[in-house]
Amino acid sequence: MRIAVFASGNGSNFTAITDAIRGEELKGATLALLFSDNAAAFVLERAKDAGVPTLQLSPQKFPSKAAFEAALLNELAEHSIELIVLAGYMRIVGPTLLAAFPNRIINLHPSLLPSFPGKSGIADAFHYGVKVTGITIHYVDSGIDTGPIIAQEVVRIESEDTLESLEAKIHQLEHRVYPAVIAEIIHKGDHQS
Repeated sequence: MRIAVFASGNGSNFTAITDAIRGEELKGATLALLFSDNAAAFVLERAKDAGVPTLQLSPQKFPSKAAFEAALLNELAEHSIELIVLAGYMRIVGPTLLAAFPNRIINLHPSLLPSFPGKSGIADAFHYGVKVTGITIHYVDSGIDTGPIIAQEVVRIESEDTLESLEAKIHQLEHRVYPAVIAEIIHKGDHQS
């Protein structure tokens, strides 16, 4: 299955996915494209170092979100993409992409949804004082972190945890679980449901 990873920043989950493909944990997967909406994103360097084709488009250079997504769709078609994996992609996916990839876009969110949706899930959970948080992998729909849940994993927040130590725990869990869930989706063919 040909996968595109969408990322806006550092790209540590991108690296976890590339490592899983190289280590054959993600059998049947080809990382065909790394897309970033941020020209300064370090993930672009990670992709080049890994030999993965990259695409960078700035939404601000398009007259509308629909025009941006139409240009992106053309590129995805050229790379024969079958599954889109969001890994730190900081944009809301619009109707053009959703219609073209129904149940074929997945996202990793750093909280146990439906609690703490949005871009500050780890900090929100920490500051609220919950005793457990975790990660959620879900299909993307038109809402913000509202799509059908595929998998969740729990992280305990200990009394000695700081926001930084909690972030490290969450990222470690993400790097282990996200590739495994992608492998399961490929194996089951869930992307076609």
